[in-house]
Amino acid sequence: MKPFPLLLCLALSAVCLADDGKNGHSHYGPAFDAGLRGKPWVIEGAGNAHLPITAKNAEVQKWFDQGINLMHSFWFEEAERTFRWCNKLDPENPMPYFGMAMTGLNWFTIKGINGDDLKRYRTFLTEAVKRKAKASERERMYIEAWEACTEPGVDVEKTIVRKLQDLCVRFPDEIEAKAFLGLYSIGQGSALANDALLAQVLKANPMHPGAHHAMIHNWDGVDPWKALDSCELYGKSAPGIGHALHMPGHIYTKVGMWHEAAIAMDSATRVELRYMNERFKLPYELWNFVHNRDYLCYIQEQLGRGEESIQGAIDLSNTPTDPTTAGSGGSYPRELALIRALVKFERWGQILDGKTLTDTSNPLSVQMRQDAEALALVATGKLVEATEKIKTVREANAKTMAEAIAKDPGHADNIKKQFDDPLVQVAEAWLKIAKGDRIGGIQGLLAVADATSKALKAGDLPNDPPFLPWPVMRLVGDAFYAGQDYRAAVEAYNKALADEVNDGWCLAGLAKSWSALGDKAKASDYAGQLLAVWDGADKGIRVMDEVKALNLNAKPHSITRRPERKYDPAALDKLGPSNWRPFVPPSLQCVDPDNKPVDLANYKGKNVVLVFYLSDECVHCTEQLRKLSEKSGDFAKSDTVILAVSGDSPAKNKTNALASLGMTLLSDTGHVNARKFASYDDFEDLELHSTMLIDKQGRVRWKHTGGDPFTNVDFLLSEIGRWK
Repeated sequence: MKPFPLLLCLALSAVCLADDGKNGHSHYGPAFDAGLRGKPWVIEGAGNAHLPITAKNAEVQKWFDQGINLMHSFWFEEAERTFRWCNKLDPENPMPYFGMAMTGLNWFTIKGINGDDLKRYRTFLTEAVKRKAKASERERMYIEAWEACTEPGVDVEKTIVRKLQDLCVRFPDEIEAKAFLGLYSIGQGSALANDALLAQVLKANPMHPGAHHAMIHNWDGVDPWKALDSCELYGKSAPGIGHALHMPGHIYTKVGMWHEAAIAMDSATRVELRYMNERFKLPYELWNFVHNRDYLCYIQEQLGRGEESIQGAIDLSNTPTDPTTAGSGGSYPRELALIRALVKFERWGQILDGKTLTDTSNPLSVQMRQDAEALALVATGKLVEATEKIKTVREANAKTMAEAIAKDPGHADNIKKQFDDPLVQVAEAWLKIAKGDRIGGIQGLLAVADATSKALKAGDLPNDPPFLPWPVMRLVGDAFYAGQDYRAAVEAYNKALADEVNDGWCLAGLAKSWSALGDKAKASDYAGQLLAVWDGADKGIRVMDEVKALNLNAKPHSITRRPERKYDPAALDKLGPSNWRPFVPPSLQCVDPDNKPVDLANYKGKNVVLVFYLSDECVHCTEQLRKLSEKSGDFAKSDTVILAVSGDSPAKNKTNALASLGMTLLSDTGHVNARKFASYDDFEDLELHSTMLIDKQGRVRWKHTGGDPFTNVDFLLSEIGRWK
């Protein structure tokens, strides 16, 4: 480590005394520090919902309607940004504050409205309440509906429904209130009654995005077939929003319409990627992207498109993460999709090659990787190694579980459920069968199948998408078939189909089993169903080849209640790519201390740490740059240069204390570059702190922006090392 010169320390200390510690932070308080802080833009295809408000001009109403449409599709962060722009244009209007509050006190979170984690949104609501006298009666009733939920001791879910109902009764033509009432009433009573309410909204506005979205959630888990009309229209009502294209895919998977599900999820993924590339976003900055891509991988698996699924899963596992992000976009276990696909397609060699599955620190991913290795060892006949691996997994799970219970003994039962590892139990059952104990192995599989079925129904097992590679009952069918107990195999495969409708492996098992039983008509029927589902599947899938070898002369035919379009990824190319790649940043147009122009193109062939800092008078900026300087040798070893950009003039950069840090200081006149690189707060005209990693090809690999600088230098070094 390079010693930090004493004179530089003294100089920086003098600067820091003048720093009030607020640089980069909102002047309005901590509630305004989080969220997207750049000006919103008009999002084409967001929807046509309209909630009239009392506003000083038409521009405020236009932006407010965009925020409402984004709320209807759960794009909360962009909705907050849009409502905040309304607030900038009309500061004393209560409704923009209400909109900002609603983005955080939403359908997912409102039950915990008084929790500490929602404090900033209650701050927005408080500001709306302070100003509600300026609103119309109708607008006040919206504000008061959420205000009533903050009262101590109230049943929040019943309160929001009652207050929105009051609004609808008082203003019968207020379709936005009915749309929100339809959403918040889900699970609070009759799905059929709620359907009738949402139908009123759709009668008034047949393409209302919120009503179609709520209709899908209303029937999801009750009778998904009843949501198909809204599935067909929701994406069309808001084609510019990824979630509007994504959500129908949930329903299509449940009813076994795998081609439609793939079209939905692939379209959603591409639209979200297009947004990310256009708006300088990374996967962990968009809450739905990683989940969406995982779902697409799963659906591609179900279509027998293993190569596409595995490649997508590899790309997903290679996407960057942010150690400061606790949400799903930042901490989502990206490796699960790859492990699931490798097991499902029996890629035992890749599981064991030590290269395909990369190291990960996510505990669930680590456990699943070890489980997959145990399965692969059994499947490849390495029974001694498999026995040892299973023992290792069991011991590791027991140790981790004991530690978790010791920390939280009051939740011991729930913790035990979390460590009930069905994959290692399957490996144990396979091992018994491989060693000749067929009855014991099948009994083990039946026990796992029963336990996982109950866990899924109770919501104790992740299933959105499934993290298990298969319904375990399908493995029971495979075991019975291998033992020539074909009628038992048929029964098991049919039970598995109830959990995963139109599953290709189950259909193949039924075709083979009925053929073995001599019923060629039934065998041909199931083979035809398989050919319809796996239209476009990879060549060389074992079970498909086994069915074709039966020479059943089957013709593809679908049993879905509605016809499906065939999934053709090439037909969706107009929406953009479906797999994430690092993107090219805007051009950097700065000058160095000698007033010479500098662009990122000057550093092609080098990795770049690009830092936007506020000035040499900002204490936390100088601390960040000092920490980077202390690791300059490590960065040099990784062929990395550090560029630090601020609004300071070239002359100041040449003489200030930071000039001794050994990094290139660049001047950004008028904060032009800060704006291009999304490192500027357009609401308050403030510079923000940003740290970005750019690879040798000149592509953005990682970034962090906010009111405080990113100071985890070791993470930056490890992230650069990950690219090799």
